[in-house]
Amino acid sequence: MSDIAPPGGHQRKAPSVPGMRPTRGELAWRGMVKLAWFSVATLVILAFAVVVLEVVGALWVVVLPVLLGLLLATVLSPPAALLRRVLPDALAALVVILGALGLLVGLGFALAPSVAGQSEDVADAVVAGLTDIQEWLKGPPFNLGEERIGELIDQGIQQLQSNAETIADGVLVGVNAVSGIVLNLLLALVLCFFYLKDGPKFVPWISRLSGPVAAPHLAAVSLRIWNALGGFIRAQALVGLVDAAFIGVGLLIIGVPLALPLSVLIFFGAFIPIIGAFVTGAVAALVALVTQGVTAAIIVVILIVIVQQIEGNVLQPILVGRSLDLHAGLVILAVTGGGSLFGIIGAFLAVPVVATATTLVRYLRLQLDEHARDPEDAPQAAPDAHEAKDDERAETIAEEATTDEVTASDGVAAKGESGSSPGAS
Repeated sequence: MSDIAPPGGHQRKAPSVPGMRPTRGELAWRGMVKLAWFSVATLVILAFAVVVLEVVGALWVVVLPVLLGLLLATVLSPPAALLRRVLPDALAALVVILGALGLLVGLGFALAPSVAGQSEDVADAVVAGLTDIQEWLKGPPFNLGEERIGELIDQGIQQLQSNAETIADGVLVGVNAVSGIVLNLLLALVLCFFYLKDGPKFVPWISRLSGPVAAPHLAAVSLRIWNALGGFIRAQALVGLVDAAFIGVGLLIIGVPLALPLSVLIFFGAFIPIIGAFVTGAVAALVALVTQGVTAAIIVVILIVIVQQIEGNVLQPILVGRSLDLHAGLVILAVTGGGSLFGIIGAFLAVPVVATATTLVRYLRLQLDEHARDPEDAPQAAPDAHEAKDDERAETIAEEATTDEVTASDGVAAKGESGSSPGAS
């Protein structure tokens, strides 16, 4: 009775009984089908990512100012929000941007006397260091005579002269790169002004544009991304301030020249996680080596390592970890990949981009869990206070946008009815 004989005489196997365990072949086939679909989906996603990177690279001149202006707006939005209570939106944004520029210019003027007064000492120390190296090469184990050292110096000069055209081209490329950076910064400031002026209107606008179904999700994601970027910049600024303060005090105690400018450099280098601190610390150690000797350079390296350990094990988990919740390994990979693709700017923007992507993934996971959860199951852990506040605000914005859209459509319909009534009569 297990086989069924159709009219043609051929026998076919009866369908499997419900509840019967599938055979090994059926399980293997199901696994192969799932693997095939997963491979196709992965290839499609990778192809989409490659296309996005190509488009971003082609439009990098436009994308870079947009991203820089957005990051600047996250820093300047709190004072702009305070000024908007007493000033018009445009004037409040302009005052905040001019105030930030004034602080940077004032910092430059404050550092100029220190740099000018100690640069001569640093130059003399460099010359003395080169003389010491020359004397060291004359003795054992190298035993290079003065004539041999002179020949090596002449060969180096001739090599530079033969490559003068290449060096000039490199200098020209560097000048063009600097001019491009200045232009991008100016454009970023202009975009930052519009972000600060019209920023509060963006989420309601995108909510009205997307419709009542997608409006709450787009509003919630936009607010979460905005808070993540702002939290990252503020936390990184605080970490850089602590690094600059401790290392700067250490440099002053050791007696390293240009301690204050080096501290400022360390502060700005902290905005490139891990790599920025390493590079700026190496510059400080090099200045100590040139001006104070090997012992001072070793002390500076030890100081920087201690401060970096405190930062990585205490400050980063408490400040940056709470705002982004990113693993250090992921941060290193992001900074390395961004730097290899887009240079220093890519290394600076890598962590904010990864933070944005993780915010999207977490929100998508919450929505999937919400839809996949059985109502009879125990409730899951509630989101934190900031996320709950963002979701509540997003729902409010979506409801207001939907109400405005319905009101506007009713007004247009009423106007159309009133305009058609004379013709009808």
